[in-house]
Amino acid sequence: MEKGWKIVYSTSDEYLGTIAKELLQENEIESVVMNHKDSSYAFMGEIELYVREEDEKKAVKILEQLKIG
Repeated sequence: MEKGWKIVYSTSDEYLGTIAKELLQENEIESVVMNHKDSSYAFMGEIELYVREEDEKKAVKILEQLKIG
């Protein structure tokens, strides 16, 4: 990943990665998804979500909603 981007969320569930990206988008935070899932073994690997450094704290606070429940 390029300099200036921070990882704020990681999951093995693709749908949670999509929800996280949409939550950030609704709050006007640009994000990038990196899919490290193995195409042969869907249960292996992670989905990582990155935001710009200046948005990191706000993004983490927003994404705490996904950890509830």
